[in-house]
Amino acid sequence: MRTVFAGTPLFALPALEALVKAGYDIPGVLTQPDRPAGRGRRLTPSAVKTRASVLGIPVYTPEDGAQAETVVRALAPDVVVVVAYGLLLPPSLLAIPAHGCLNIHASLLPRWRGAAPIARAIEAGDAETGVTIMRLDAGLDTGPMLARAVLAIGPSDTSERLADRLAHVGAETLLPVLDALRQGRPVKEIAQPPTGATYARKLRKDEGVIDWRRDALALERQIRAFTPWPGVRTLIGGAPVKIGAGHLVDAPGAAEPGVVLEVRPELVIATGHGALAVSSLQAANARMQPAGVFLQAHPLRIGDRIG
Repeated sequence: MRTVFAGTPLFALPALEALVKAGYDIPGVLTQPDRPAGRGRRLTPSAVKTRASVLGIPVYTPEDGAQAETVVRALAPDVVVVVAYGLLLPPSLLAIPAHGCLNIHASLLPRWRGAAPIARAIEAGDAETGVTIMRLDAGLDTGPMLARAVLAIGPSDTSERLADRLAHVGAETLLPVLDALRQGRPVKEIAQPPTGATYARKLRKDEGVIDWRRDALALERQIRAFTPWPGVRTLIGGAPVKIGAGHLVDAPGAAEPGVVLEVRPELVIATGHGALAVSSLQAANARMQPAGVFLQAHPLRIGDRIG
């Protein structure tokens, strides 16, 4: 079965690797064009482009849906597998393959349709998430579901850790669906329920600015949800500092939000409700460090205010 793969970030790699290992005929891979990255803003290929090139699979980088359609028509696939591609596919493209375009979406649809389902699930305090194999239609993650897998969200899961687990679960969930299509066996499709839909809006850099007036639980979720990007930041001594990890603790006394309550072994900060123990921090142009190491170079005292 000729299978075109469309994906861009690391999240898409387990699915691509699974297709190759299972012996699917992959005449081409679509991915986003090279983008500036790093401090030097040098043009950098996507994770999928890099891996596909190593695997010897032709790579295409269309700039828009019309160009993508031209590529897919030329490749004449039986199915297109889409995993975090980052480009909206026009209905005319979706109609090209006989088996349609199948998407691995990192949520239990219809919850968290949209661009950032993993981060939004953590931010909202969801107890579980998962992956949905769906057939793409003209809507935003509204197509019928072919398979689902549920995954618990752990108390220490960041978006990065959870994405890694979901990527592998997604690949494992996809293969039985494709195998059934390849063997001509029926695959049951279930329409998404009309209720329970939520939208996972794209992450913005300004969402990483921490507001100590919020309660500690919300801030702890914010840190996990926005790691690694956009990261959570505050001001210490007037300079921006990134917070790498934190957890809830009992507040040792009452204080205004943003006031330092303890400095060893972790930096404990008062919030709008409760306290947050910050265990790792990163100053500008430095590495992420344990709080104790950070405080040796950036000393704080109980009663100081940050933010």
